Amino acid sequence: MKKLCLFMSLAVLLIFCAGCAQEGMEDGKGVEITVVTTFGSEDGNYTNFVNACRAYEAATGNTVEDQSSMSNEEWKKQVIADFEADQEPDVLFYFTGTDADRIVTSGKVVPISEIRSYQSDYASNMKDSMMPVSTADGRQYAVPVNGYWEGLYVNKKVLADCGIDIPGENYSWDEFLADCQVIKEKGYIPIACSLGEIPHYWFEFCTFNNGSLSNHVTLPAGSGDEIGKGWAAGLNDMKVLYDSGFFSADTNAITDSEANLLMTEDKAAFMIDGSWKIGWFQENAKDIGDFTVTYVPAKGERKATEIIGGLSMGYYITKKAWDDPAKREACVEFVQAMTTDEVVGTFGALSINALKNGIDPSTDTDSLMLSALAMIKGCTGITAAAQDALGPSARKALFADIPNIVTGVKTPEQVIDACLAIQLESE
Repeated sequence: MKKLCLFMSLAVLLIFCAGCAQEGMEDGKGVEITVVTTFGSEDGNYTNFVNACRAYEAATGNTVEDQSSMSNEEWKKQVIADFEADQEPDVLFYFTGTDADRIVTSGKVVPISEIRSYQSDYASNMKDSMMPVSTADGRQYAVPVNGYWEGLYVNKKVLADCGIDIPGENYSWDEFLADCQVIKEKGYIPIACSLGEIPHYWFEFCTFNNGSLSNHVTLPAGSGDEIGKGWAAGLNDMKVLYDSGFFSADTNAITDSEANLLMTEDKAAFMIDGSWKIGWFQENAKDIGDFTVTYVPAKGERKATEIIGGLSMGYYITKKAWDDPAKREACVEFVQAMTTDEVVGTFGALSINALKNGIDPSTDTDSLMLSALAMIKGCTGITAAAQDALGPSARKALFADIPNIVTGVKTPEQVIDACLAIQLESE
């Protein structure tokens, strides 16, 4: 029943387009397009993506060469390298902030306005006001599937054994620290996280807790200005968590996948992750009822109900494919198929999206999804991620030094200033 909505949507698409698919295959018009996305085999939406691709292939007679992989800094670096080597794919699902500046300025992706001059209803189901705008030239290139929010995933079974209530909308940082101490003393790991691989969720909220909704995405000029001091305080809060033993002993060495399993194996109580992680829990939890998602604990000016989120990724069509008449049509059809209301709904009915009609999340709603709905409904403010304001090299340097900060090898101020120096060089 869990995937009933997905299969029904795909079935409708297949039936509706079967005639077109048969005609295309008989005429030998099917073409192969190369697609690169972040929907790798470990992504919570992997199955949804594969099924949507199969539906597109059946409907059009075209084939998809899927070269998708999980997103990390190395994957981003490889995408840029492929563009620079003229080996870019036909369709790319990629970030929309500063990460995309180099592919936009290269002239190798096509703006939506140009695509609409060929196909007037391209992305017509989306609100133009919510379509991502390039930071490089102010134009729109990417059609989003859905956005994201970040929240605190909770193992209710662990908390119950520790006699701790599920955190609510007024959960404070001091309450969180006290709860973590109880959890640790009970023999559990308070926080599941790979600080060596994926430290950015904790960086975002710890700096947010030492800043405000209005300035979270503002880059500091240095570690000594107001924003910089907030970043340093947030990084010091991460060190406090580490020094208190609230992360696993091997947090700097384990992978993100290994950290995730600490939750489903009932070894850890909390983790911060995004809206996309709901699908992973649905696939891997023994009992989805053991998990919930809520607000990240707050301190300072920030309210717990103020969250991080936005529309940060979308589908690009490359110039190389656009200049090929056969691939042009196939790529337009592919993006259209991947961004229908129905397909976007299967990729995250509980995520922020740009759909004019929105999504009805009422079908096949489990307890984890209900908790996410409640969190979204109670949200009182939203900001983008601060890391999106950094260039790839500066961001990579910052996060690579998180283990050095928590172990005392470097100070937050040293890391912040080094990061900003790299940022300045890249501008």
